[in-house]
Amino acid sequence: MTTSADPIRTTAEAESGARRVSLFDPGSGLALHGTVAALVGFLCALLWGLTGGGYFWPIWIWFAAAVLLGLHASLTWAFGVPVSHRRDRVLMVHAALSVVLCGIFLAIWLIGGGGEFWPAVPLLSVVGIFGCDMVLNLILDRDSGERTEELTQRVDVLTRTRQSALEVQSAELRRVERDLHDGAQSRLVALSMQLGRAEARLGNDPEAAELVRAARAEATAAIAELRDLARGIAPPILVDRGLAEATRSLVRRSAATTTSFDAELGRRPPPVIEVAAYFVVAEALTNAAKHAPEAPVSVSLKLKGDVLEIVVRDDGPGGADPAGSGLAGLRHRVEAVDGTLTVTSRRTEPSGTTIEVELPCGS
Repeated sequence: MTTSADPIRTTAEAESGARRVSLFDPGSGLALHGTVAALVGFLCALLWGLTGGGYFWPIWIWFAAAVLLGLHASLTWAFGVPVSHRRDRVLMVHAALSVVLCGIFLAIWLIGGGGEFWPAVPLLSVVGIFGCDMVLNLILDRDSGERTEELTQRVDVLTRTRQSALEVQSAELRRVERDLHDGAQSRLVALSMQLGRAEARLGNDPEAAELVRAARAEATAAIAELRDLARGIAPPILVDRGLAEATRSLVRRSAATTTSFDAELGRRPPPVIEVAAYFVVAEALTNAAKHAPEAPVSVSLKLKGDVLEIVVRDDGPGGADPAGSGLAGLRHRVEAVDGTLTVTSRRTEPSGTTIEVELPCGS
């Protein structure tokens, strides 16, 4: 019984609320004002007739009611017209008040019996002031439009130059990586081999052999450092085989206990985006291995139109702070290429952390 009554009561309350809202609707309020004004005007005319006529004083009551009704109607129109700028709203209000003021001058002239058309000067003054206001508004709108167009052009130029700078930077980093791989790293490898042969020939001189062995160890350490440096700039597998294979290799080397990987890339993204995506996954996997070492991690790459979507999800304890310093580097790398980063990390069941990244791949 109670269950069936609740919807009825709710519907009645909703209808009552709708009626209350419509009572204060601008159109309804104006209609009510007009009805009240007409009723007051009729009662005044009736009272004038019942008191014996004479000077028709109700005309001034009608005049006052018409002025108030005119103000109400004009302001309702002025505030009801949709505009794009505050200056346009001010112009609408000015126009409405100018019309009402002109109507007042004409009504007073007619009530006074006509004669010499003295309202000409005030009417021309009102029209002139409104004309000046309209011209000023047009000038300001033109300046605003020109300023908006200028800012739009500057944003376009900055966007293009920023994209070009990122592409040049990426190409330069790749060149440095190739130079390190083909130049310094190759020379150090050759030096290490020569030191190994020299060490073998110094079997009768243990002290000299130990010095050569130490030099060879230093060369080997320098080679390892150069490889790490080159891999941090642009991994060779990323340049040669693309993002999917480079990320798959990264997932295999991940410290996470269980890692799944899925890639749906119909084409290669731009080089800048490939590098950004690779290091986003690398940093996300590093964070997951650090904060959730026993939790399984999944990595997904999907190219949808002109957007590369990256999702790295772990089933760890959660609680990562999206605004914390731990994710600052990740966020800066994504924002550098106009991408977006979303972090969802829950401590409640189901827990875990999900990093979702969208990188633009348009031309």
